[in-house]
Amino acid sequence: MMARRQWLKTVLAGVGAFASGAEPSVGAAATELKLPDAVPTQTFDFDSKGIEGWMTVAGQWSVEEMAGAPSGSKVLVQRAIKNDFNVIVAPTVYSDVDVTMKFKPISGREDASGGIVFRFTEGKYYVVRANALEKNFRLYSYDRGRRQLASANVQPPRLGQWHTVRIVAVSDQIQGWLNGNLYLDHRDARFKSGQVGLWTKADSITAFDDVTIRGVTK
Repeated sequence: MMARRQWLKTVLAGVGAFASGAEPSVGAAATELKLPDAVPTQTFDFDSKGIEGWMTVAGQWSVEEMAGAPSGSKVLVQRAIKNDFNVIVAPTVYSDVDVTMKFKPISGREDASGGIVFRFTEGKYYVVRANALEKNFRLYSYDRGRRQLASANVQPPRLGQWHTVRIVAVSDQIQGWLNGNLYLDHRDARFKSGQVGLWTKADSITAFDDVTIRGVTK
Protein backbone atom coordinates (compact mmCIF):
# COMPACT_ATOMS: atom_id res chain seq x y z
CA MET A 1 0.00 0.00 0.00
CA MET A 2 2.81 2.42 0.92
CA ALA A 3 4.59 1.68 -2.35
CA ARG A 4 1.39 2.43 -4.28
CA ARG A 5 0.94 5.74 -2.42
CA GLN A 6 4.51 6.76 -3.21
CA TRP A 7 3.98 5.87 -6.87
CA LEU A 8 0.80 7.98 -6.93
CA LYS A 9 2.62 10.96 -5.37
CA THR A 10 5.33 10.72 -8.01
CA VAL A 11 2.78 10.64 -10.85
CA LEU A 12 0.84 13.59 -9.44
CA ALA A 13 4.03 15.62 -8.98
CA GLY A 14 4.96 15.00 -12.60
CA VAL A 15 1.50 16.02 -13.79
CA GLY A 16 1.68 19.21 -11.74
CA ALA A 17 5.06 20.15 -13.18
CA PHE A 18 3.81 19.52 -16.71
CA ALA A 19 0.66 21.57 -16.15
CA SER A 20 2.66 24.51 -14.78
CA GLY A 21 4.89 24.58 -17.84
CA ALA A 22 7.99 24.16 -15.69
CA GLU A 23 10.95 22.29 -17.09
CA PRO A 24 13.69 21.42 -14.59
CA SER A 25 17.38 21.64 -15.34
CA VAL A 26 18.77 18.52 -17.00
CA GLY A 27 21.80 18.74 -14.72
CA ALA A 28 20.71 15.85 -12.55
CA ALA A 29 20.37 13.55 -15.54
CA ALA A 30 23.34 14.64 -17.67
CA THR A 31 27.07 14.40 -17.08
CA GLU A 32 28.76 17.76 -17.62
CA LEU A 33 30.95 17.77 -20.72
CA LYS A 34 34.63 18.45 -20.10
CA LEU A 35 37.49 19.58 -22.30
CA PRO A 36 41.12 18.66 -21.53
CA ASP A 37 42.73 21.00 -19.00
CA ALA A 38 45.55 21.91 -21.38
CA VAL A 39 43.45 23.40 -24.21
CA PRO A 40 44.18 27.07 -25.03
CA THR A 41 42.07 29.80 -23.42
CA GLN A 42 41.19 33.24 -24.80
CA THR A 43 39.50 35.92 -22.71
CA PHE A 44 37.89 39.18 -23.83
CA ASP A 45 36.82 41.71 -21.20
CA PHE A 46 36.89 44.54 -23.80
CA ASP A 47 39.04 46.68 -21.50
CA SER A 48 42.41 45.06 -22.20
CA LYS A 49 41.29 43.73 -25.60
CA GLY A 50 38.91 45.30 -28.07
CA ILE A 51 37.47 43.56 -31.13
CA GLU A 52 40.49 43.89 -33.41
CA GLY A 53 40.53 40.79 -35.62
CA TRP A 54 36.85 40.04 -35.02
CA MET A 55 34.58 39.90 -38.06
CA THR A 56 31.21 41.63 -38.12
CA VAL A 57 28.77 39.47 -40.09
CA ALA A 58 25.77 41.70 -39.41
CA GLY A 59 24.95 44.44 -36.94
CA GLN A 60 26.44 47.54 -35.33
CA TRP A 61 29.00 46.34 -32.79
CA SER A 62 31.22 48.67 -30.76
CA VAL A 63 33.16 48.77 -27.50
CA GLU A 64 31.61 51.32 -25.12
CA GLU A 65 32.04 52.60 -21.60
CA MET A 66 29.30 51.28 -19.32
CA ALA A 67 28.76 51.82 -15.62
CA GLY A 68 28.31 48.60 -13.70
CA ALA A 69 30.21 46.44 -16.20
CA PRO A 70 31.04 43.01 -14.75
CA SER A 71 34.75 43.73 -15.06
CA GLY A 72 36.50 46.98 -15.89
CA SER A 73 34.51 49.77 -17.48
CA LYS A 74 34.09 48.72 -21.13
CA VAL A 75 31.68 46.28 -22.80
CA LEU A 76 30.75 45.25 -26.32
CA VAL A 77 27.34 46.56 -27.43
CA GLN A 78 25.19 45.64 -30.43
CA ARG A 79 22.87 48.51 -31.47
CA ALA A 80 21.44 47.64 -34.92
CA ILE A 81 17.66 47.16 -34.75
CA LYS A 82 16.60 46.35 -38.33
CA ASN A 83 18.43 43.10 -39.14
CA ASP A 84 16.97 39.62 -38.77
CA PHE A 85 20.08 38.52 -36.86
CA ASN A 86 23.26 40.27 -35.73
CA VAL A 87 26.49 38.29 -35.51
CA ILE A 88 30.14 39.01 -34.75
CA VAL A 89 32.83 36.29 -34.59
CA ALA A 90 36.34 36.05 -33.15
CA PRO A 91 39.11 34.94 -35.52
CA THR A 92 40.16 31.53 -34.12
CA VAL A 93 38.63 28.28 -35.45
CA TYR A 94 37.74 25.56 -32.94
CA SER A 95 36.27 22.07 -32.99
CA ASP A 96 35.44 21.14 -29.38
CA VAL A 97 34.84 24.29 -27.36
CA ASP A 98 33.74 25.65 -23.96
CA VAL A 99 32.47 29.25 -24.10
CA THR A 100 31.14 31.53 -21.35
CA MET A 101 29.89 35.09 -21.73
CA LYS A 102 27.89 37.65 -19.78
CA PHE A 103 25.14 39.65 -21.45
CA LYS A 104 22.74 42.43 -20.49
CA PRO A 105 19.57 42.84 -22.57
CA ILE A 106 19.11 46.60 -22.69
CA SER A 107 16.01 47.03 -24.85
CA GLY A 108 13.84 45.50 -27.55
CA ARG A 109 10.12 45.19 -28.30
CA GLU A 110 10.28 42.33 -30.80
CA ASP A 111 13.27 40.63 -29.17
CA ALA A 112 15.69 41.27 -26.29
CA SER A 113 18.23 38.49 -26.61
CA GLY A 114 21.87 37.53 -26.31
CA GLY A 115 23.54 34.39 -27.56
CA ILE A 116 26.74 32.48 -28.22
CA VAL A 117 27.57 31.52 -31.81
CA PHE A 118 29.88 28.54 -32.29
CA ARG A 119 31.19 26.41 -35.17
CA PHE A 120 30.59 29.35 -37.52
CA THR A 121 31.79 28.61 -41.07
CA GLU A 122 30.71 30.53 -44.18
CA GLY A 123 27.51 31.75 -42.58
CA LYS A 124 26.52 28.40 -41.08
CA TYR A 125 26.54 28.02 -37.31
CA TYR A 126 24.96 26.94 -34.04
CA VAL A 127 23.64 29.48 -31.54
CA VAL A 128 22.44 29.12 -27.95
CA ARG A 129 20.42 32.13 -26.86
CA ALA A 130 18.30 33.54 -24.04
CA ASN A 131 15.56 36.15 -24.52
CA ALA A 132 14.24 38.59 -21.91
CA LEU A 133 10.83 38.57 -23.62
CA GLU A 134 10.35 34.79 -23.65
CA LYS A 135 10.37 32.00 -21.06
CA ASN A 136 12.72 29.75 -23.02
CA PHE A 137 16.39 28.98 -23.55
CA ARG A 138 17.13 27.54 -26.98
CA LEU A 139 19.67 25.94 -29.30
CA TYR A 140 19.38 26.64 -33.03
CA SER A 141 21.29 25.78 -36.17
CA TYR A 142 21.51 28.34 -38.97
CA ASP A 143 22.05 27.39 -42.61
CA ARG A 144 20.10 29.63 -45.02
CA GLY A 145 17.39 29.68 -42.39
CA ARG A 146 17.07 28.95 -38.70
CA ARG A 147 16.12 25.56 -37.22
CA GLN A 148 15.29 24.97 -33.57
CA LEU A 149 17.16 21.97 -32.17
CA ALA A 150 16.42 22.09 -28.42
CA SER A 151 14.48 24.24 -25.96
CA ALA A 152 13.92 24.51 -22.20
CA ASN A 153 11.44 26.52 -20.14
CA VAL A 154 13.19 29.10 -17.94
CA GLN A 155 12.51 32.30 -16.07
CA PRO A 156 13.28 35.01 -18.64
CA PRO A 157 16.46 36.98 -17.93
CA ARG A 158 15.55 40.45 -16.72
CA LEU A 159 16.12 43.55 -18.82
CA GLY A 160 18.88 45.78 -17.56
CA GLN A 161 20.63 43.04 -15.60
CA TRP A 162 23.71 40.92 -16.33
CA HIS A 163 23.27 37.21 -17.00
CA THR A 164 25.64 34.36 -17.86
CA VAL A 165 25.38 31.91 -20.78
CA ARG A 166 27.74 28.98 -21.26
CA ILE A 167 27.97 26.33 -23.97
CA VAL A 168 30.15 23.25 -24.25
CA ALA A 169 30.35 21.34 -27.53
CA VAL A 170 32.33 18.08 -27.67
CA SER A 171 32.04 16.09 -30.89
CA ASP A 172 28.28 15.95 -31.62
CA GLN A 173 27.10 16.70 -28.05
CA ILE A 174 26.12 20.24 -27.05
CA GLN A 175 25.24 21.49 -23.58
CA GLY A 176 23.91 24.92 -22.62
CA TRP A 177 23.76 26.76 -19.28
CA LEU A 178 21.88 29.90 -18.26
CA ASN A 179 22.92 31.60 -15.02
CA GLY A 180 24.72 28.48 -13.81
CA ASN A 181 21.95 25.98 -14.56
CA LEU A 182 22.33 23.27 -17.18
CA TYR A 183 19.15 23.30 -19.31
CA LEU A 184 20.17 21.95 -22.72
CA ASP A 185 21.81 18.63 -23.61
CA HIS A 186 21.49 17.76 -27.28
CA ARG A 187 23.28 15.87 -30.03
CA ASP A 188 23.70 17.23 -33.55
CA ALA A 189 26.49 16.46 -36.02
CA ARG A 190 25.93 18.87 -38.91
CA PHE A 191 28.72 21.35 -38.02
CA LYS A 192 32.15 20.08 -36.93
CA SER A 193 34.22 23.22 -36.37
CA GLY A 194 34.32 26.97 -36.85
CA GLN A 195 34.60 30.36 -35.17
CA VAL A 196 33.00 31.50 -31.91
CA GLY A 197 31.02 34.70 -31.60
CA LEU A 198 28.06 36.64 -30.22
CA TRP A 199 24.49 37.05 -31.43
CA THR A 200 21.35 39.15 -31.12
CA LYS A 201 18.08 39.18 -33.02
CA ALA A 202 15.89 41.88 -34.57
CA ASP A 203 15.64 45.04 -32.42
CA SER A 204 17.67 43.73 -29.46
CA ILE A 205 20.13 46.22 -28.06
CA THR A 206 22.42 44.08 -25.93
CA ALA A 207 25.71 44.46 -24.05
CA PHE A 208 28.31 41.67 -23.72
CA ASP A 209 31.31 41.22 -21.45
CA ASP A 210 33.74 38.63 -20.03
CA VAL A 211 33.83 36.29 -23.02
CA THR A 212 36.01 33.25 -22.25
CA ILE A 213 36.76 30.67 -24.93
CA ARG A 214 38.50 27.37 -24.21
CA GLY A 215 38.82 25.09 -27.18
CA VAL A 216 40.62 22.69 -29.46
CA THR A 217 42.01 24.82 -32.27
CA LYS A 218 42.04 23.78 -35.90
